[in-house]
Amino acid sequence: MEIKSRHHLRSDAISEIEEALATNLGVDLSAEAVEKVELTDDTWDVVLVDGEPHVLYLDGEPFLTVDGANAHEPTSHIVTVDTGAIQFVSDGADVMRPGIVEADADIEEGDFVVINEEAHSKFLAVGRALVDGDEMAGQEGRVVDSIHHVGDDLYEFSP
Repeated sequence: MEIKSRHHLRSDAISEIEEALATNLGVDLSAEAVEKVELTDDTWDVVLVDGEPHVLYLDGEPFLTVDGANAHEPTSHIVTVDTGAIQFVSDGADVMRPGIVEADADIEEGDFVVINEEAHSKFLAVGRALVDGDEMAGQEGRVVDSIHHVGDDLYEFSP
């Protein structure tokens, strides 16, 4: 992934990002510099927060990257997996019911979520909920579609 161009965002665009992250994830995003980068491949719309790729746009809405989630610690829309699921989720696998320890009850089907692991409270992935949060734990079935994870091109991206 290479940067084609980068530009500082206007204050209204920054406010939009801050409001969306506060509403959806409970994150207070405070930054010295916020820049949008255009990449040579159009896979991701990425925003650099103080030079780090902490925000991406999913369906036109700002959301945290894995790196951003670990830096800014969301308080909502979190799905927590057990240690047995860490390797699978880190490799980009979708999240399955048996691996879930906890899921926020405010998650609705179709919401974007961050995947956390229970042992060290590190975020491993970003995905889309396929069911409501109170229906995630159980015996079988896929419940989160993985979008971005530790080790993928976006995670490895260094501006």
